Amino acid sequence: MMRPAKDDDALPFEILLVEDDPADAGLAKRALKDGRILCRVHHVRDGVEALAFLRREGEFAGVPRPDLVLLDLNMPRLDGRGVLEAMKGDGDLKTIPVVILTTSDVDRDVNASYLLGANSFITKPMDMDAFFDAIRSVEEYWFRVVRLPR
Repeated sequence: MMRPAKDDDALPFEILLVEDDPADAGLAKRALKDGRILCRVHHVRDGVEALAFLRREGEFAGVPRPDLVLLDLNMPRLDGRGVLEAMKGDGDLKTIPVVILTTSDVDRDVNASYLLGANSFITKPMDMDAFFDAIRSVEEYWFRVVRLPR
């Protein structure tokens, strides 16, 4: 699997998965690994770790900048809303696309996420096949259809 040609490079796409539930994180990583697009998934368990990763602080000092963030809303320490608000308020991070991937289907969460700058909002399907399809659709759209900022 090769990354689509972009400025003559063939590097994998970098995805930051921000998910506190180990089962959901495992499913998302498996779906991305089984996809048709070469990508590396970096997983953190909460918003505090997510911001440290994005800012390349502490243990995350040498990590690559993500091409896409898959962000859960309901997490301990700092929730997804806080991460999204911090990202979109930071000149260095605001261009990274953020896809909310959460169990919530409440209109209030959808609206708040878009107001804070989310690029997409996906309610996690409860069916495993539908979950895999949703993850693969995200991958296909963000890495084959749209052009990402550099």
